[in-house]
Amino acid sequence: MAAIEGEAELGTHRVENQPPGRGDLDLVGGDRSLQDALAGLDAARSAELAAYGLALGREEMRWAARDANRNPPELQGYDRGGRRLDELRFHPAYHLFMELSVSAGYHALPWEGQGGGHLAHAAMVYLASQVEPGHCCPLTMTYAGIAALSDQHGAVAQRWRKALMSRHYDPSVRELSQKAGATLGMALTEKQGGSDVRSNATIAEPDGDVWRLTGHKWFCSAPMSDGFLTLAQGPEGLSCFLVPRWLEGGRNGIRIARLKDKLGNRSNGSSEIEYERALAWPLGAPGEGVRTIIEMIHHTRLDTAMAPAGLMRAALAEARHWVSHRSAFQRRLIDQPLMRTVLADLALDLEGSLALGLRVAGAFDGTGEADRAFARIGVALAKYLSNKLCPVVVCEAMEILGGAGYVEDGPLPMLYREAPLNGIWEGSGNVICLDVLRTLTRDPAAREVLMAEFSAASAASGRFASALSEHQTRWPGLPEEAEARAFVERTALLLAAAALLRTVPAEIAEAFIDTRLLSPRGRTPGAIPAMDAGAMIDRLGPGG
Repeated sequence: MAAIEGEAELGTHRVENQPPGRGDLDLVGGDRSLQDALAGLDAARSAELAAYGLALGREEMRWAARDANRNPPELQGYDRGGRRLDELRFHPAYHLFMELSVSAGYHALPWEGQGGGHLAHAAMVYLASQVEPGHCCPLTMTYAGIAALSDQHGAVAQRWRKALMSRHYDPSVRELSQKAGATLGMALTEKQGGSDVRSNATIAEPDGDVWRLTGHKWFCSAPMSDGFLTLAQGPEGLSCFLVPRWLEGGRNGIRIARLKDKLGNRSNGSSEIEYERALAWPLGAPGEGVRTIIEMIHHTRLDTAMAPAGLMRAALAEARHWVSHRSAFQRRLIDQPLMRTVLADLALDLEGSLALGLRVAGAFDGTGEADRAFARIGVALAKYLSNKLCPVVVCEAMEILGGAGYVEDGPLPMLYREAPLNGIWEGSGNVICLDVLRTLTRDPAAREVLMAEFSAASAASGRFASALSEHQTRWPGLPEEAEARAFVERTALLLAAAALLRTVPAEIAEAFIDTRLLSPRGRTPGAIPAMDAGAMIDRLGPGG
């Protein structure tokens, strides 16, 4: 039964020319782009995603997201008697999202033994980011941490892996063996190094069968996680450790120095922590810390490529709803040619980011060397492209709503604050570009799978073949470092176009190729040659 709408006949004026509320949404059933990209997913996975999309799309969840972000977690350093706690207190709305996403298997799907797990997980990242992105952080790290805790790391890793895969959300302050489920965080960044983790100064010292860590971490997101993967300097060099948050009968030496007062991602607690002889277990070979933890970073990068697509989708769905119900100068906004061009152009950015991200996620599900190679190079390209597009798309969507988009009554301000985050996390733009050049220099398999993808796309589209030829003429080999961004952007656009040619109607893929790879294009959304905008706009959802 629909809710009773507010009164429109007021004492001083009549409320008109304002869009109605959006009500409950079907985030999967109403998203043709997502359905196209997931066409090969099996029935069981599809049903799980459909249920998750319906649950997230309820109007009450949008209100809960508002509450979670307006009431960020608070640091409880001590109890009333002065005993040290170092705990965070979250608004109940945050726990509501954590419970929903954990029970849906956001973090666990890829590790439960059924096919298509990474693809379904990536779709869940995309869906959750549309409503409340903050709670994705601990679940993304948990998902990625499971990948790093392989059986080769022994009994401790196996015990943690089992707890992390649980679909029960348990935020209680208890040692791992007493919990129904657990989450895992990551603590790498230090003041002096940032992305250069080899300069980390945290010290690891042996203490019988365990190790003790002493040092400071400049950024530690989700500090209420049950454990952390971290890097510290041992006798053989930089090594990887698993640090439990809670111990049997006590607390580990992890001190929360302060919470970070962030631009966005407000519902999630990010902190500065100190290790005071914190108990830790070693993972991987001594001195091989980066090699050990890279598996976690590789998987978190998939999520940082998918989340921006979700933010773009949420912003453009709001814009689509607005222009379908708002009139100016005697015409509905959706009927005005310039507005249609802008929306269509923005929609193509979303289409390319979503198709590319899910194409890469499918490679994570593969078991052959070609799949692994594609995942290595593809995830970096997808992360770079989607994160450079996201802030522009969200800002432009906000402008479409005018002043109504700039106030906190709607979701655009939250989406706008969130838009830069994933471009910073897990490697900024320059770091990603250098990683791409390094991979293509050292990894012949990555070069081969990239060219195989481009060859297949060339066979499907003459326009794509022309764009690839231009690319190869400009860069017959790899560029110098100073030109890395130009090369990576163009390569990522080609890969996105190749992904679109696999899944979407031909007119969508060809429009992407024409406007991104072949025709001269301005620097602002909508500054493209005239095009038929209807097909792109329709894929943003019903206008009402």
